[in-house]
Amino acid sequence: MKTIKIIPEFNCDLEKLINEKNTLQIEKEFPFIELSQLAERESWRKELNRPIYHIHKWWATRLGSVFRGIVLGSISQSKKSIWSEFYNIHNFSNKIVLDPFMGSGTTIGEALKLGSKAIGCDINPISTFSVTQALIKVQEQELLETFVQIERKVSHEIKKYYITQKENTNEELQVLHFFWVKIAETPEGESIPLFDNYIFSKNAYPKKKPDAQIICPNCWQISKNRYDTEKLCCRYCSYEFNPQNGTVQGQYVVTRQGKRYKILSLLKDGKPFEERMYAKLVLNTNGEKEYLPISDFDLELYNEAKERLQKENLPLPIYKVRPGYNTNQAKNYNYNQWKEFFNDRQLLCLGMLLRTILEIKNKVLRYHFLILFSGILEFNNKFCSFKGEGTGAVRHMFSHHILKPERTPLENNIWGNSKGSGSFSSMFYSRLLRAKKYLSEPFDLFLEKDLFGKIQDASKKIVSYPIDCELAIDWEDFVDKDKAALIMNGSSMSLNLPNHCVDAIVTDPPYFDFVHYSELSDFFYAWLSPVLKADFNYFDKEDSSNISEVQNSDPFEFAKQLTQVFRECNRVLKNEGVMVFSFHHSKPEGWVAIMEAVTSAGFKIVNAHPVYAEFKGSSPKSTSKNPISLDAILVCKKNLSFQTEDETNSIDEKALTYKAQFENSGFSLSKGDLFVLYASQYMLQVSSFQKERFDLLNDLYEIYERIFT
Repeated sequence: MKTIKIIPEFNCDLEKLINEKNTLQIEKEFPFIELSQLAERESWRKELNRPIYHIHKWWATRLGSVFRGIVLGSISQSKKSIWSEFYNIHNFSNKIVLDPFMGSGTTIGEALKLGSKAIGCDINPISTFSVTQALIKVQEQELLETFVQIERKVSHEIKKYYITQKENTNEELQVLHFFWVKIAETPEGESIPLFDNYIFSKNAYPKKKPDAQIICPNCWQISKNRYDTEKLCCRYCSYEFNPQNGTVQGQYVVTRQGKRYKILSLLKDGKPFEERMYAKLVLNTNGEKEYLPISDFDLELYNEAKERLQKENLPLPIYKVRPGYNTNQAKNYNYNQWKEFFNDRQLLCLGMLLRTILEIKNKVLRYHFLILFSGILEFNNKFCSFKGEGTGAVRHMFSHHILKPERTPLENNIWGNSKGSGSFSSMFYSRLLRAKKYLSEPFDLFLEKDLFGKIQDASKKIVSYPIDCELAIDWEDFVDKDKAALIMNGSSMSLNLPNHCVDAIVTDPPYFDFVHYSELSDFFYAWLSPVLKADFNYFDKEDSSNISEVQNSDPFEFAKQLTQVFRECNRVLKNEGVMVFSFHHSKPEGWVAIMEAVTSAGFKIVNAHPVYAEFKGSSPKSTSKNPISLDAILVCKKNLSFQTEDETNSIDEKALTYKAQFENSGFSLSKGDLFVLYASQYMLQVSSFQKERFDLLNDLYEIYERIFT
């Protein structure tokens, strides 16, 4: 551990603010190349490198290394560069950092690691509850003992529904996954499995490992062959078929006679499609994975679970799926209740597990296991699918930003075992326990480079004191505590905080688009609300929505909503403080909305730094023609009487300089990234350097067309 450095305080006021010597470091510079290299490495395994922000699912989680740099540059008045101070231990105990769009809590965690006090607010109950649990320090031994208690009470009841018997030998085997397929019935009475193709398992790198598992559409037996084979004769029934061609063609399904039906037209009785189990992945007696067809034993076991579900009185979701951009596709397939996202065995096992967790008397421990329970839901439902061999097997339900019904869902083993993932037992160790260990030893990645500056490896360095904060209940309680975090639920348009009380605001506001987080978080809320509403008033509704959410696809409405939050930020921010936020958007309208919110709230942009934001290959970003991997870090100050000197470099010069620096460091930029560079520098000139722009939208469209045509 390195030497502690306590940065001296400067009591700035408006007069001193004008003086250059008191300018915050982030107003002048930002180590975007160093942090981009670090962020890229972090993004490969975010849940391992910053586990406290991944204790539960959240969307658009920002990278901790970038936000450490942002927070450090926003509260430190050291004359040294941000990068030279990055790996030092700090104690900004007299600084307060606010995040009005808390999300997964990245700003809060990084501020606490730097020794400052932190306030986070989010309008979404899932965000508030998960960040609260992530920050509470619990002894590892207590968690382990509680886990063992749960295991003793209910694991055997769950595990017995994830076993099978090998035919001919009757050996009992553990099941890792059951494979299902939706069945559509035509008006003529033909039942058609909705297979895109008959290859249901292959390696993530099939050219290197070409073996694949293929289901016969005639006898439903499993054959092993190459992933790209186009002609196969089933060795069980001699049926010949092309494994590449299933029954589904786009939105249509084809009958044996060649007749085409639109898949949605075959739904009936207001219910989702029926499903059929067709294969399973087991651990054989040697501990090796083996694919087997479904047996009578499997069907009988499932029916047993189905019958038991009707008899048990379990805590299950009771809420309806509300209409929305992110939920309408699921509703189109007649998923109208949240419990319909699970099959009967999943409902039974999840219900038994939840009932056992609710019996934990210690509330702190109960809440921790509730957030763990909620976290496994995304890997244990009918919207999950199989990713293949050589990678994490379960593709969780949020791999798309819409709730897309899966035609060939994967059923995961809910309790899990040593070879599984996304299960209660595996995520206890990989998520919950790892997050708690991080509180005691909050490390940062350190890139090992050779003499030529080429990255060779990454190691972990502890450059922070343990995160050991007290959670305050309100502002008065917060100021009375030395090491404190205040986690609030509600709209940041009206914060229960006094004027001019925070030193810096660091955030990542919602994007101007169609993704409404609350529509997606309702999936978790439907399970947690009935069991937590007596303890937390923010769970006392039928969904997680709020009329004050800053989520809108209309740029004018989005700007209006964001302005109200930024005005409140202006009120609580000290005059010498900065508001810094990350932003990127592929459309000029998004940037205009941001500019409108910033200026209408009484701020101006004083600098704009680019930085690597997210792994470019991640879904759904990778489906875009011009995926964006850069964020603009927009540094704002109150628009007071002082003037900023004009910038001599043109927008073109600055954007191209940034582009060259990124490319010289090994980063490949898309046209979308280039637009982020240009748009952010344009925003800086318009806002900070008093450039007259009568039509921001037209100017940005000129830049856009120049880049993309």
